[in-house]
Amino acid sequence: MGESDSTDEILEFAIAREMEANELYMELAVRLENPAMRELSLEFAKEELEHKAKLELEVFKRGKVLHPVEKTAGFKTADYMVDFAVKPDMNYKDLLIMAIEKEKKSLRLYIDLAAIIDDKNSRETLISIAEEEARHKVLFEIEYDEARLREK
Repeated sequence: MGESDSTDEILEFAIAREMEANELYMELAVRLENPAMRELSLEFAKEELEHKAKLELEVFKRGKVLHPVEKTAGFKTADYMVDFAVKPDMNYKDLLIMAIEKEKKSLRLYIDLAAIIDDKNSRETLISIAEEEARHKVLFEIEYDEARLREK
């Protein structure tokens, strides 16, 4: 596999993950009981689409056309997966834990992808998205801590 193919595959894999993240946040927004967190989840859903657009732009800058990507795309996807199924019996803290785990895995994914991608501009885009995923994780962790304090 050449450098160009590898970069394209990495970007397409990341795009597929952003779509999954958007779907998760849309589903969480329906389930979250705290109105501020519901709004934050909707904001994150929108940001995931913005991440997708940034990644698609990198693909287009490379003169490529997007192709449907299989979720496996040559990467160990299990290393970056979280059970995204929102179950009816999940409580608020369970939802927050799931979101924290999702963001932790996304952060790890973008750091790992940035480390192996050859294209400098694409690497910078991946690092930028990793920073945003870290911010998401911290915000969910803060809400989780506050939810625990409210229970006491």
